[in-house]
Amino acid sequence: MASDSSKIPVLLLKTKSTPTDAYEDIFSTPRDGDESYFEPTFVPVLQHQFEDDGMQQLETLLREKQINKDPEGAYGGLIFTSQRAVEAFAKVVDDGNKGDGNWPHLQDVPIYSVGPATTRALKAVPQNPPLQIFGEHTGNGDALAQFILEHYGEWYRERLTKPSLLFLVGEQRRDIIPKTLMDETLPDDTRIRVSELIVYGTGVMESFAGDFAGVLQKTADRPSRWVVVFSPTGCDSMLKGLGMLDSETGKVIERSGEEKRTTYIATIGPTTRNFLKRTFDYEPEVCAEKPSPEGVWQGITEFMKKLT
Repeated sequence: MASDSSKIPVLLLKTKSTPTDAYEDIFSTPRDGDESYFEPTFVPVLQHQFEDDGMQQLETLLREKQINKDPEGAYGGLIFTSQRAVEAFAKVVDDGNKGDGNWPHLQDVPIYSVGPATTRALKAVPQNPPLQIFGEHTGNGDALAQFILEHYGEWYRERLTKPSLLFLVGEQRRDIIPKTLMDETLPDDTRIRVSELIVYGTGVMESFAGDFAGVLQKTADRPSRWVVVFSPTGCDSMLKGLGMLDSETGKVIERSGEEKRTTYIATIGPTTRNFLKRTFDYEPEVCAEKPSPEGVWQGITEFMKKLT
């Protein structure tokens, strides 16, 4: 996309989705007759690696058919809240799919998915009969946990003690689902034990600092620009790149009241906003009310209108 000095750069700290990306679509299209629209640029910040120990444990559980509806099984279902966890699962399934048409033997257990993207990825995993996937409508971990309590309870209604669920996760994750399902205040016949299995790790890409510096240099002459942050991972590198961190305190440098602000920061939601506040004493200009392209666009647009 060619640069246009009349546009406001929006630096999206994420990998561009394929074949299309909803953030690119919404930020590159003029709306409501507004000619002053945005110019999105992707700056990937995260890289993911499969965790060998977790992958091997998952392979063993599937190979020994320990995830099933029978009382002697180790787990009665699976939980997914990230596409990376689905990718790890799909790799284990693909590697073990040699000469076994029924692998991974999960047709009789519920598979819980937090949203549409995760569900689409799960539906692409080869299994005959297909996986039984539930929870696509929930959209977040809290809602999914509440759904699981009711749905899983009904699925295993004849069992006084519900079988454990296996939650495939990354190194960094929220604990709302295990806390909700294992809440000690729940009745014994409702509470569900959850085991978390780490199948991937997340870190900052080695190239991020250089890539980010290059984009900042290219957009330095614009009257204003936005940085959209999707995860706590990489926030320190982002703030350092903007020259906002005090090397001694590790906190954001206080600006003088007369200093003109040209770069603004928006977060995908409260988790990342609270991380910035707690760790760096920085309050981002925008926190999306809904963690979606529309939510981010709306937050930035409304903020910009207040400046005019």
